[in-house]
Amino acid sequence: MPALIVLATVVAMEWVAWSSHKYIMHGWAWGWHRDHHEPHDKALEKNDLFAVVGAAMSISMFALGSPMVMGASAWWPGTWIGLGILFYGIIYTLVHDGLVHQRYFRWVPKRGYAKRLVQAHKLHHATIGKEGGVSFGFVFARDPARLKAELKAQREAGIAKVREAEIG
Repeated sequence: MPALIVLATVVAMEWVAWSSHKYIMHGWAWGWHRDHHEPHDKALEKNDLFAVVGAAMSISMFALGSPMVMGASAWWPGTWIGLGILFYGIIYTLVHDGLVHQRYFRWVPKRGYAKRLVQAHKLHHATIGKEGGVSFGFVFARDPARLKAELKAQREAGIAKVREAEIG
C-alpha cells in the first residue's frame, strides 16, 4: 500500500505542477517565474523559489505522518505522500533543470522520449510573456507537432506572442 501511495503521489504531482505552472506561475506569481523565461547569466532564478514551496509541501506531509511530530494524531499516509512529492521533486530537478535547461549536466538527446521532453519544453518557452503557451507539464510531453500547431493558432488568434523561429 505505501508504494502505491508514493506512485500515485508522483503521478498526481505532475497534475499539480501542470496546473500551478499554467494558472499560478503564468498568473499571479509571474513575478517569481518571469526570469525563468528571460535570458540571464545567474546561477539562481527567482523561479527557484517554487522548489522551496515544493519542499515545504513534502516536509509538511512528512510531519503530518510522523508520530514524533504529531504524536497519536499522526496520519500515516502523510509520510508516503511526502516521499512521493520528494521523488517528483527529484525527477523535476533532473528532467527540467538538468536535461531541458542543462543547469547541471550537458546532454542533448537525439531521439526518444527525452528528445520529446526537451522539444515540448522549448515550445513552452517560445512565447514572449505570460499569455498563451503550451506544454505546462514537466514529465509528460505531448507531440511537438501538435504543440507547434497550437502555438500557431494562439498567435493567429492574438492570444500569445510567439517567437517566429520556434514554430516555423
